[in-house]
Amino acid sequence: MDQFKGQPRLPKFAVPKRYDLHLNPDLIACTFAGNVSIDLHIVADTRFIVLNAADLSVNDASVSFTPRSSSKAVAAPKVALFEEDEIMVLEFAEILPHGVGVLELAFNGVLNDKMKGFYRSSYEHNGEKKNMAVTQFEPADARRCFPCWDEPACKATFKITLEVPADLVALSNMPVVEEKLNGSLKTVSYQESPIMSTYLVAIVVGLFDYVEDHTSDGVKVRVYCQVGKTDQGKFALHVGAKTLDLFKEYFAVPYPLPKMDMIAIPDFAAGAMENYGLVTYRETALLYDEQHSAASNKQRVATVVAHELAHQWFGNLVTMEWWTHLWLNEGFATWVSYLATDSLFPEWKIWTQFLDESTEGLRLDGLEESHPIEVEVNHAAEIDEIFDAISYRKGASVIRMLQSYLGAEVFQKSLATYIKNHAYSNAKTEDLWTALEGGSGEPVNKLMSSWTKQKGYPVVSAKIKDGKLELEQSRFLSSGSPGEGQWIVPVTLCCGSYDMRKNFLLESKSGAYDLKELLGCSIADGIGKINATCSWIKINVDQAGFYRVKYDDSLAAGLRSATKSKSLTSIDRYGILDDSFALSMARQQSLASLLTLISAYKEELDYTVLSNLIAISYKVVKIGADANQELMSGIKHFFIGVFQSAAGKLGWDPKQGESHLDAMLRGEVLTALAVFGHDETLKEAVRRFDAFLADRNTSLLPPDIRRAAYVAVMQKANKSDKSGYESLLRVYRETDLSQEKTRILGSLASCPDPVIVEDVLNFVLSDEVRNQDALYGLSGISWEGREVAWKWLQEKWEYIGNTWGSGFLITRFISAVVSPFASFEKAKEVEEFFATRSKPSMARTLKQSIERVHINANWVESIRKEDNLTQLVAQLSSN
Repeated sequence: MDQFKGQPRLPKFAVPKRYDLHLNPDLIACTFAGNVSIDLHIVADTRFIVLNAADLSVNDASVSFTPRSSSKAVAAPKVALFEEDEIMVLEFAEILPHGVGVLELAFNGVLNDKMKGFYRSSYEHNGEKKNMAVTQFEPADARRCFPCWDEPACKATFKITLEVPADLVALSNMPVVEEKLNGSLKTVSYQESPIMSTYLVAIVVGLFDYVEDHTSDGVKVRVYCQVGKTDQGKFALHVGAKTLDLFKEYFAVPYPLPKMDMIAIPDFAAGAMENYGLVTYRETALLYDEQHSAASNKQRVATVVAHELAHQWFGNLVTMEWWTHLWLNEGFATWVSYLATDSLFPEWKIWTQFLDESTEGLRLDGLEESHPIEVEVNHAAEIDEIFDAISYRKGASVIRMLQSYLGAEVFQKSLATYIKNHAYSNAKTEDLWTALEGGSGEPVNKLMSSWTKQKGYPVVSAKIKDGKLELEQSRFLSSGSPGEGQWIVPVTLCCGSYDMRKNFLLESKSGAYDLKELLGCSIADGIGKINATCSWIKINVDQAGFYRVKYDDSLAAGLRSATKSKSLTSIDRYGILDDSFALSMARQQSLASLLTLISAYKEELDYTVLSNLIAISYKVVKIGADANQELMSGIKHFFIGVFQSAAGKLGWDPKQGESHLDAMLRGEVLTALAVFGHDETLKEAVRRFDAFLADRNTSLLPPDIRRAAYVAVMQKANKSDKSGYESLLRVYRETDLSQEKTRILGSLASCPDPVIVEDVLNFVLSDEVRNQDALYGLSGISWEGREVAWKWLQEKWEYIGNTWGSGFLITRFISAVVSPFASFEKAKEVEEFFATRSKPSMARTLKQSIERVHINANWVESIRKEDNLTQLVAQLSSN
C-alpha cells in the first residue's frame, strides 16, 4: 500500500463513470453521514483501488466491489487512509476483473468551520442563530465530503439524494425529482447530472427565500438569499437571466442544464463559485440594496455574476484537463465577464475599467517570484496559490490582446468551435490555440507560447534617432534588475492623432522603423525631436498589449503635453501614467519625472484614470515618507491640489441623472482627500457622519460617499478620543448588510494612531467579524500603523494559522502586513520569523511579499539621492 504514498496524481487503474451519493447532514451536531455507490471501469490489472478522501472516517466493513460480470461482491480486507496525501487505498484479496463494476462505501464526516469541503455557515432567523450546510469543492475538497476521484479530468455523472430537516430548503446542481416526508425529515432526490468534474458538485441546506425569472428559452433562474432579503436579489436575477441569453448566442451552444440557481452564503472564502447549476456567492457579490449599496457594489455584482455564468460553458461544459490550465477557466471567465457587462451596461464604460485587471496582472508579474500562466502543479496543496492575478488578470489580459490582434468576429467563431469540439470533456491550452489558429489562419500557438509558458512580460523602450523609431524589448522587473526572456510583441502605435495607426509584431530583441515609411510622419531634425505634424507618438494604443513602454525624454515630453491637452483617450492617459509609475518604482525613471507627469492630470475627470492615480498617490506618499519624512506633507499637499478640481466638480451630493462612473469617482476622490488630511473634506465628512448617526436614512450620507466619511472619522480618532471609532463600531454592529460591514472594516485601520490600529486588528479577530471578512480589516493600514500590525501578526500567528491556515486566505494576511514595508532590515526580520513557520501553500506569497519589501527599500534609497525633490514638489503644488 505504501507504494501509493507521496504520489501527486491518482493511478489510472480505474475510471469513475457515475456516483450515486446519499448524504444526511446534522445541522445541530454539525456532522454528516453518507454512502456512495460508484460505477467504475477497471482498465488495468490491479488488486488496488486508489481514490481521494480527507477528513472522513470510512466504515471498513461497508467497502465492497461488485463486478457487473459476476454480481458477486469482492471484499477489501485492507482499507488505509493516508491523510497527508488525502488518499484512500483499498486492497482486495484478488485481481479485479476488467470492465464495469460498482464500488460501495459508507462514511462519516464533520461539517467543518473552514469554508471548504462540506462546511457549516451560520445565520440569524428571528433572533436565533442557526446553521446551514454548504459545499465548496474547488480546487480539491470534494474529497472532504465523499470518497471520489477528485481530479478535473475524472468526469462522471452524479445522482444525489439528501436527507434533511423537513422545514429547510435543500439545493443541488440539478432540479428535484422527488421529495418524501418522513416525520421531521424529508428525503430529496435530484435528477442525474450531466458528466462533470467533482469540484463542481454542490449542495446547500438551510432556510432561504428566492426570486425567480426565466431566460428567453425557458431556463428557470432563481436567486436564493436569507429570509427577508429577496429585494436585494432582484438585480442579480436580472443580470443572470440576461447573461445566460447572451452567452448562449456568443458561444453558439445553449446553456446545458434545466435550471440556474444562484445563492448568497453568509460565510464564504472566495467571491463566488461556479458549481454547475448552483452557483454560490458571498453576500457582497450577489445582493444589491437600492438604498444602502454603492454604485461600485452594483458593478461588482454584475461582473461577478457574468464571470460565474461564463464558467457554465468555459470550465463546466469544457473543463481544464489539470490545474496547470486553471488560467483557461479563470482568465477566460474574467475577460468574457467584461464582454457581458459591457453589453448590458454600455454606459459603465467597463472596458476602460478592464485596465485595472491588466494593471494588477502587470504588478504581480513584475516580480522575480511570479510564475508562468501555465504553471506546473504537482500537488493539490499547491493549487490554492495560483488562484491569483496571473491566472485571472494576466490570463484575461493576454486573451484581450489576442482577440484585439485576431479581430472580434474570428475570435468568437473559433471559440464556438472550441466549445463544440470539447463539450462534456477536458481540454488543454493548446486545444484552444488550435481552434483559434484554424479559425484565423494565424500562428496562434507560436504567438501565445511566449506569453503563457514563460513568466514576466517585456518593457519596450522607444527612442527616435536619425528619423527612425528604435524599439527594444527586455523583461520588465519591478526590482530594476535585468531580466531574461523574449516575446512576440504586438506593437500598435499612433503618431499625432488616432487616424495614423500602425500595427506590427516585434519578434526580435530590437527593431528600427523609418517613421516616414511607417506612418507618413516627418521628422524635424536628426536629434530626436518630432515636428508639429507628429507632436506625439503613443505605443501600445488602447493598452491592448500586456507590456510596458519606456519613452526617451523627448517622446515623454510630447506625451505629457498631449495628456494635459486631453489629445489622448482616457485609456492611453491611464497607460502612460501606469507605465511611468512602474518605471519609477523600478528606478528606471526618477520620482521627480513621475510627479511632473502627474501634474498634467490636474484637470482629469475620467473615473478609471483618476482611480488608478489615487491608488498610485497612496503608494507615493508612503514611499516618500519612508525616504524623508519631511517630504510626506509636501507630497500630500501636492496630491490634494491634483484631486481638488475633480472634487469641486463632483461635490458631495449626487446630481440628478449623473453617470454611474461619477458616483463611484466621488467616493474615491473624497476618500483620498480625507486620507491626505484635507481640512475642509475632514470637517464636512464628520458633519455628515454625525447626521447619519442621528438618522441612518439621511440623504446627507448616500452609500457612495460613506467610505470617505468613515475614513475621515478614523483620521480624527486617537487613543484619547475614541468617540468616532466607537460610533463606527456601533454602525457595524447594527447593520445586517454585508456591504456596509465590509465598508466599515475597510476604513478602520486607516487611523494614524498605532494604538487604535492595534485595537482594530484585535477587533478583526473577534467573534463579531466573520472569518471571511477579517481581511477587509487589514486593507489600507496607515503608514503609522505598519509596525504595530507586524508585531500583532507575529503575536497572533498561531491563532491565525489555526483559523485560516487550511485555505488561501492565510496568504492574504502575509501580503497585507508584510508588503508595505520599505527596509532591508524588515525584510530580514520577516524572513527570520517565517523561517520555521512557512508551509508549501504560503511559500510563494511569502517570497513575493519579501521581494516587494526589497523593491520598496531600493526605491527609497534612490529617492534619497534625488536632489531638489522638496523644491520640485513645492513648485508643482503652486503651479
